[in-house]
Parts: sequence; structure tokens; C-alpha cells
Amino acid sequence: MSLIKGNTGEWEMVIGLEVHAQVNSNSKLFSGASTHFGAEPNTQVSLVDAAMPGMLPVLNEFCVEQAVRTGLALKAQINLKSIFDRKNYFYPDLPQGYQISQFSHPIIGKGKIILDMPGGEKREIGITRLHLEQDAGKSLHDQSPSSTFIDLNRSGIALMEIVSEPDLRTAEEAGEYMKKMRQILRYIGTCDGDMEKGSMRCDANVSVRKPGGKLGTRCEIKNLNSIKNIIKAIEYEAARQVEIIEGGGEIRQETRLFDPDKNETRTMRSKEDAHDYRYFPDPDLYPLVLTQEFVDKIKKTLPELPDEKRERYVREMKLSEYDAAVLTAEKETTEYFEEVAKKTDPKLAANWITAELFGRLNKAGLGIAQSPVSAANTSSLVSMIQDNTISGKIAKQVFDIMFETGDDPKTIVKNHGLEQVTDTGAIEKIVDEVLAANPDKVAEYKGGKDKLFGFFVGQVMKISGGKVNPAMVNDLLKKKL
Repeated sequence: MSLIKGNTGEWEMVIGLEVHAQVNSNSKLFSGASTHFGAEPNTQVSLVDAAMPGMLPVLNEFCVEQAVRTGLALKAQINLKSIFDRKNYFYPDLPQGYQISQFSHPIIGKGKIILDMPGGEKREIGITRLHLEQDAGKSLHDQSPSSTFIDLNRSGIALMEIVSEPDLRTAEEAGEYMKKMRQILRYIGTCDGDMEKGSMRCDANVSVRKPGGKLGTRCEIKNLNSIKNIIKAIEYEAARQVEIIEGGGEIRQETRLFDPDKNETRTMRSKEDAHDYRYFPDPDLYPLVLTQEFVDKIKKTLPELPDEKRERYVREMKLSEYDAAVLTAEKETTEYFEEVAKKTDPKLAANWITAELFGRLNKAGLGIAQSPVSAANTSSLVSMIQDNTISGKIAKQVFDIMFETGDDPKTIVKNHGLEQVTDTGAIEKIVDEVLAANPDKVAEYKGGKDKLFGFFVGQVMKISGGKVNPAMVNDLLKKKL
């Protein structure tokens, strides 16, 4: 556990995260308005979203399914009865004057998430709850020197607020928690996890205490939209609190904002408590009652989760822990790998994806979804290595051409005359040529210089342009030497 070193000794961070994940849904939580990102301001606003008099919310059943699916993936309690409340506060981009949320009776109860920390340590972090709520609109302060503009396109979009227990003890753990949460949500398709577009963001509650001591006063850092900023904000805030306490001051419970340019947090407002929002059940919405059959039906649609998939790759495909972790990090990577490994050796497929494909993608600044080499073509290339159509060395040349052109490997090998030579007579001729040209090296090898064997192999490969079968070259050289 990483501790903060202060003037009076060591301090421990206590961190809890509130993740706001936009539900993957074509329409909003209580209206049929579109959720498409990037539309012109105020073009995706229904009368319900604009809070016109007499408009009544109608619950989107698909958003409920997505919340239950997320709860199941987090190994959480699914509450068959939950209640929507009104959370009352004024803000210009909240036309109703309240947010429809859930407070005392959320749809999802306690769950857990397992973190795989660098170094192999596993950390179980508790989930307190997940509740559904509608998003507010957006205030734009940079469109005019004298006015704030309001865009209500986000108003009413369904959010899942996922609240952790205060189990995190370092900023790095908080970063790993966000990565794991994003991975799970993307695997099950309930949130796209795009932090740049604001569809996943988090608030961090941070306090400090002497190790194992009484909990300190917490401050909440709002609207953190990247893992890098989450880590920086928590580190700064914890250090700020230690400095204040050691200087004889007291921490005020408040909401703060993180300024990434100055790398510091600053006061936004004093922290509200639940009673400040005057929660009460929304009179326009019945309690949400689910059946166990509804939950069980959703459970059957859950895909294999990343932890389970990683364990299967190690157990059944004999991949290393490292390769299995890399290949399951993103849903798109897993889908690509499984397409390649379906008809080829999984370990060879893993090597070509993690080393050759990722190396070229990183250099080109591309993600696997933008790969110019399809999974089918990578599978075909790996198959050609396995059946000795081409050597591993030639395969890298072919892969370079595939990456540039997107062409399939069979066409490239045929057009460039790169088929591997497996004719024993042809290979033996080249081997004899190399041995005849290097009598001194032959004598040295026979005199005990075993390392020269690699020299002979290299010369054969050079003369053949890398097209001879390496295993056959090795066999013939051993016999003749």
C-alpha cells in the first residue's frame, strides 16, 4: 500500500468513486428523443426533456435491462423493487428544477469488482449501489463574452451512477478501478466508455487519515473525464489535505474541481448532504417492480466476462498470463484474436497479434478497430506459417505488405514468389554450396566451435532469400557437419 509521507509521519488515502456511465440506448430514460452524439444544439429535445407543463415521463424498459445487465456483471444484488425519486436543485440546464434519480431504493445493491494490480496482486473493491438517473443539459460558457448558452440535447439521457465503497487506497488503484469498470461495461454493451465524449466520467471522494485510524473529512472532486486526470487529481487533493492538517487547519467538506492545466483542485461549492436535495418519490412514476424471470432472462444473455475469458485463455489455450491480459483488455481485441485463433494455433496467433500487429498499429497510431489487416487475413497468414507454405521470416515481409495494402496473404505470396522451398534436393544443393564456400569455418565447427552452426544457417537463408524451410536446413546441416 502506498502511503503519503508528511512532516508528522505517514498518511493513508481513503478513496471512493462515483462513476457516471451513459446507458447505451437509442432514446432517453423517460422520452423517445434521440441520444445520438454530436447533433446541433437543442435538436434532440422532447417536450418531456424541456419540462413543458403537463408532460409525463415514460420509463424506457431497455435502459432498465441495461442497468440489470450491469448489476449482474458486477456480481451485485438485483433489487426487484426500486423507486424513482426527485432530487431537487436549481441549475439553468435543469429545466424541471429537479433530477429524476434513485436514492433509498436503487435498482442495484451491493456488488464487487476485482482489480488486477501491477505485480500480480488482486484487490476486491466493493460496489455500494448502482442507480438509474437522468442527465442534465449542458451550460456553454465560451460562446459569448456576456451570456451562457444552454444545450438540452443531453437532458434526460439515461445514466447509471455506480458508487464504490471507500475501499481504494491509492490513486493508481482508482485508475485501475476505472479501467476495469470501463472494460466490463464495454464487454456487456451497456456503455461505450468513451470518456472524451463524456459518456463515462467520475467523481472522486478523497480523505486522508493516519494508517488504520478514524476516517477523515472527505472532499469530492467532480467530473473527472480521463484516467490520467483521475490519478493526478487524487494525488494532488490528498497531498493538499495532509498539508492543511499538518499545518493545524481543518478539512472542510466541499465539492472541488480539477484544473488539468494547473494540476490542482479548487473549491466549487460547499458539499451538499442528501437532505439538501429534499428527495421524495416521484409522483409521476410508479415503483419499478421486476420479476425474477425478467432478471434470469437477462442473465442468460450475458457474454463471457473479461476475467473469465482471461482464465480460459490460460487454462485451455495455454497462453501466458501476460498475453491473456493483453488480449482481453478490449472487447475488439478479444473478438479479433478469437477470429484468428478459431482455425490456427492460439499461441502462434497470440504472438502475431501482440507482437507484429500491435507493433505496426502503435507505430501508425491506430487502434485494432482501424487495423488495415483483417482478422481473417491474419488467420490465413498464421495458417500458412503452420503448414510451411512460408517461413516466419518471410511472413513478416508479407505482413508488412498486408498492412500497407490490406491484401490477403495468399495473393501476396503468389504474386511475389515467396512460397517456402521444401524440396529436399533444392535445399541440399544450397547447403552444399555454403559448406564448400566456407571450408575454414567447417573445420572450426568440427574442432568444437558449436556456435558457428548459426552462421551456416544464416548463409543458407541468405542465399535462398529466406525462402527455405528452417527445420529442413537444420536437419541437413547437422547431418553434413
